[in-house]
Amino acid sequence: RAASTIRNFDEGFAMIRISFLYPNERGKEFDHAYYAEKHMPLVQKRMASFGLLRYEIDKAAVDDAPFVAACHLYFNSVDGFRNAIAEHGKELMADIPNYTPIQAQTQVSEIVV
Repeated sequence: RAASTIRNFDEGFAMIRISFLYPNERGKEFDHAYYAEKHMPLVQKRMASFGLLRYEIDKAAVDDAPFVAACHLYFNSVDGFRNAIAEHGKELMADIPNYTPIQAQTQVSEIVV
């Protein structure tokens, strides 16, 4: 990227990434196809108007990885994410049992580089 397009936290342009990390728990399944084909498109549809810029999905590449899957949501502000959850959180949370019984760990980060 050209230096002029890099978002710089000190200048107030930091991007926010919300990560949902699904621990690799013995005996618990994670339906990657449902997650990619149904759940995340629903998340995109519900959160786009609140500033969701894009999302990424990670799938563990090895059986003994600490996380079986992860998702990363990108917003320009934490408030955009909070507002989206306030409006659509119940619906999105109700869909989780359709792809896993695993409780996700959540990380909210400022991307500085």
